[in-house]
Amino acid sequence: MKNLFLIAVGLTFFAATGRAQQAPAQPYNFSLADCIKYAYEHQDSVQNAILDAKSAEYKVKETIGIGLPQISGTVSFQDYLKTPQILFPDFISPAVYGVLANEGVKNGSNQTIVVPKASGATQSVSFTQKYSNTLGLDVNQIIFDGSYLVGLKASKTYKELSQKAVVRSKIQTNVSVTKAYYQVLVSNEQIKLLAANINQLKQQLDETTAQNKQGFVEKIDVQRLEVQYNNLVTNRENIVRSLVLNYEMLKFQMGMPIQNQLTLTDQLENVQLDQSVAESVVDTAFYHKRIEFSLLETSKQLNELDLKRKKSQYLPSLVAFGNTGLQFQDNSFGNLYNINYPSTYVGLKLSVPIFNGFQRKYQVKQSEISVLKSQNDLANLKNGLSLQAEASRINYMNGIQSLNNQKRSRELAQEVLRVSKIKYQQGVGSSIEVTQAQTALETADNQYIQALYDALVNKVNLDQAYGRIN
Repeated sequence: MKNLFLIAVGLTFFAATGRAQQAPAQPYNFSLADCIKYAYEHQDSVQNAILDAKSAEYKVKETIGIGLPQISGTVSFQDYLKTPQILFPDFISPAVYGVLANEGVKNGSNQTIVVPKASGATQSVSFTQKYSNTLGLDVNQIIFDGSYLVGLKASKTYKELSQKAVVRSKIQTNVSVTKAYYQVLVSNEQIKLLAANINQLKQQLDETTAQNKQGFVEKIDVQRLEVQYNNLVTNRENIVRSLVLNYEMLKFQMGMPIQNQLTLTDQLENVQLDQSVAESVVDTAFYHKRIEFSLLETSKQLNELDLKRKKSQYLPSLVAFGNTGLQFQDNSFGNLYNINYPSTYVGLKLSVPIFNGFQRKYQVKQSEISVLKSQNDLANLKNGLSLQAEASRINYMNGIQSLNNQKRSRELAQEVLRVSKIKYQQGVGSSIEVTQAQTALETADNQYIQALYDALVNKVNLDQAYGRIN
């Protein structure tokens, strides 16, 4: 019976697994904006940055809690297996001792009192009960502490820093997704160009093959076209396989499972590639829009607050405290809770720093150096961002110019191929000229595709350099 149950469970598991494997992946039809939005919601780096910001919020609340009343309760129970003894001079007269001895009264050691044999003897006495149970409640409240006040402000600045880290992560994700999206669009464009060339070359190959059968052209002319045709087909197949990888790279940058079906809805002709965008840049304070500069400014504020915290350690601190409790004690456990002894007190504690071996002095010096380094880092970053922006502007302008030149070169290569075919068909040109023109067109297509992708990437870099990506 047990084996039948295991077999049934196993069959159910494999059936469920098979259904899960056969279930089609969810399809997505995304524009570039949709891909970026999806990445903001699913990319691990963005999600971790958001979690860090949430953790920083809890850190602020934790720091606030330090300034609230600190209350703790205590419960203690003691059983003295041997109660502590205190020796006192013996002031009792021998007559009294006789009475105590006759009555069998015992001392602190639980021994019957006897009459001392010598004068000046001592008697052990215990002031501690065998059993005791104490219930207590302690309260502490900071009244003034300079380090706490500065730390509270620093925790809020730390929260601001973590929120800016989220922005930086989103910008980086935006850039990565945009470049991967453009790579897919460019690959699709390259496949279209190859398909057009293949169709054109196939038509020419069929015509030349027919002419060869009729004896109008030589076999070598057909063979040259076959070599070109085969090369183009192989090149297209390679690009198609690379396109699959480009799609998977885009999905990876988005945080999307690569098994999902993704279709892009944007077209290359809708992307604005205008040289005036770079030529009209006049913003000289653009670095304030860069999240990297803002992050470093916030880090500098944290260093300045750390310096204030170190200096505040020279100030005294004042803390209020209080305690209330109940104590139960007796030599008999059965009578322990018959009577309680309450106690309550309140107080103030003023701590004044006097001397700690110049430690605070040198801690302040170290924090001052950290602030100076932050200032130097800001100046260096500002200079570096200016260089990056200028390089991005020039690269974008060069990329647009190269793209325009490659467009023109491609148009000329198409025209040269057209004329070469006409001359060859009219018998005034050679097949070699047609082959060379076809090769030149393929080269122009490849250069155009590379220039197109470079221009798109340079546009993304330009927008990032001038802080236009939000």
